[in-house]
Parts: sequence; structure tokens; C-alpha cells
Amino acid sequence: MTAPATGRPAPVLDLNADLGEGFGRWTLTDDDALLSIVTSANVACGFHAGDPSGMRRVCSIAAERGVRIGAQVSYRDLAGFGRRAMDVDGRELTDEIAYQIGALDVFARAAGTRVSYVKPHGALYNRTVHDPEQASAVVEGALLAAGRPLPVLGLPGSRLHEAAVRAGMPVVTEAFADRAYTAGGTLVPRREAGAVIEDPDRVVARSLEMAVERSVSAVTGERIPVSARSLCLHGDTPGAAALARRVREALIDAGVVLEPFA
Repeated sequence: MTAPATGRPAPVLDLNADLGEGFGRWTLTDDDALLSIVTSANVACGFHAGDPSGMRRVCSIAAERGVRIGAQVSYRDLAGFGRRAMDVDGRELTDEIAYQIGALDVFARAAGTRVSYVKPHGALYNRTVHDPEQASAVVEGALLAAGRPLPVLGLPGSRLHEAAVRAGMPVVTEAFADRAYTAGGTLVPRREAGAVIEDPDRVVARSLEMAVERSVSAVTGERIPVSARSLCLHGDTPGAAALARRVREALIDAGVVLEPFA
């Protein structure tokens, strides 16, 4: 298939979102709506959000709709939603990653499928961009839980991807439509002003830039290259489902092929 008006092969992109981010009586993400939009679901495994019933429900719906299930693993930080910096011993982190993936895989298999990939959440995601020890602990935990080379979803050039390649695990590059980028291609920390892009029109426009032009503007104005097989749409922002639907429709209209990577 070729993209209209260019004659070039059509871009192929996965859409992922963070789902199951509730706990007990509290809900945060519109899982039903988002599972009709995305092609991959990053399911909270109980350490930053999520609980067993929620994990089972998301897995069941995802399996019914052909959405791939990914384990969104985190530091043990329910109170901080996994977004607080933490220092965790490497061996302990490996065990906690394995624990989370193993728990989710039970519910995925009950739904007739398996966990298809792993993605760190929040502070752990950002830490593994530059910390080789924490990155290796995540990869070792994934191998321990799955017993097979699970794809690892993360930022291009991250220490996480380097560790995964060394371990023989596939890597999948990711971009963020609603997050600001530094000139170095990393995410602007959430504590800084403008780190999260809240204007829906800008989010849609940036999604198209990343998918079709394979570049985006950094906060300092430079155009930086984007090499992404998957685009993340955060599920915990207000109006997330409506925005995700707009992004999906705009990408399809631009000739982008939407399909999971795993």
C-alpha cells in the first residue's frame, strides 16, 4: 500500500495507550472506549495502578477486539502513580518486574492470549532511558517472567533498548503525541512547564508530523527526527478517548496504516 499523493510506501504505526489505571472503586481510564481505538494496550500491573479485577477485565476486552496486551511495569508507587523517582536495588527490581508481568499474563492467558510486550511506566521509563543498571534489571525481569524474548517498547537510543538487544529481545521504538521533547530527543520532565501538550489540535498535528514527516519540533525550536513504530496516547488525560479517536482518524485520512507491532 502507498500513501496518497507521495507514491512512497504508507507509514505503518501502532497506537498504544495506558489502560487499567484504576484501583478498587476508583477508575481513571476509559478502557472500553480506548480499546476500540488503539491497537496495543499497556495494562497497569498493580504497582502504580491497577488491580486484579481490572487487569482481567482489560485483558478480556482486548482479546475480544484483537488489541495486543502489554505489561506496563512500574516502581512500587501507588501513592505517586509511579511518577516519583525511586532508587531500587537491581535484583529487587528484576523480581518486581517479573512479578508484575507474571500476574498480567495469568489474566491474558485466561482470555485466550498472552502478554505480547513490556513497557516501563513513568519514573521507571524515564530512568531506563539513561540508567544501564535499572534498564538491565527490567530486561532480566521480563525474561524471567516470560521465558521468551518479549518485545520491549521504549524511546529510541535508550539504555533500555540497548539492554534488550544484548539479551536478544526485540525492541520497538515509541513516540509521544502529547509530550514535549528536548533537542536531544528525550521527554521534557513533567515537573517543567509545557511538558504535557494539552491543546488537542496540537496533539493531532504532532501525531501527523511524527507519522508522516518522521520529525517534530523540540521545545527549543529545533526539528528533531522521530523514528517510531508505536505512538503513545495517554489514557489518563481529560477527554483522552475523544482525542485518541481524532488522532486515529487523522492518521488514517493521511494514509497511515494502523496495525500492532507484536
